[in-house]
Amino acid sequence: MTRSIAEKHAAFRALHTSGCFVLPNPWDVGSARYLENLGFKALTTTSSGFAWSVGSANNSVARASILAHLKTIVEATDLPVNADFENGFGVTPDEVAESVKLAVGTGVAGLSIEDSTGDANTPLFPVEVAVERLTAVRRAIDQTGGDTLLVGRVENFMAGVPDLDDAIARLKAYVAAGADCLYAPGIRRARRSKPS
Repeated sequence: MTRSIAEKHAAFRALHTSGCFVLPNPWDVGSARYLENLGFKALTTTSSGFAWSVGSANNSVARASILAHLKTIVEATDLPVNADFENGFGVTPDEVAESVKLAVGTGVAGLSIEDSTGDANTPLFPVEVAVERLTAVRRAIDQTGGDTLLVGRVENFMAGVPDLDDAIARLKAYVAAGADCLYAPGIRRARRSKPS
């Protein structure tokens, strides 16, 4: 590999200022190198793809295994790698911040933190709690050098709470909490305006 971690981080930030780009999901070294050879400019890990590749369910792989996987993917390619870091491997802001410091140490150029809980009865963290967690993540990134891009991820449409107004409110709150970029996966159709 010829690009340094700093160069990968700079390239990832530059991609975010130059328009749209596609982030494909490798799940192992082979798929990462294949996607790089196809000409993609950056990659993002897939928690579900990696979990399935090791015979586990999504969101059930231990933090240590995820961290090792992130490091392996970062080292396998010259492309910047964004981490699907699930819900941050912690409940409290301090727990999530500690996990994020470890993730940043793998060399990832960006990472996303989900606002889902994994509990079907309360699938999303209350927005105030999610903001506290994201604020702690921002602080953790800044304390480790500050050039890892923070993606505020809204899970409404993945967690069975398809409320667009709530998703938009969360996205706005995550920007205020320090997110560099926003992601709201799972929206399947455009919102139709109500006739006046």
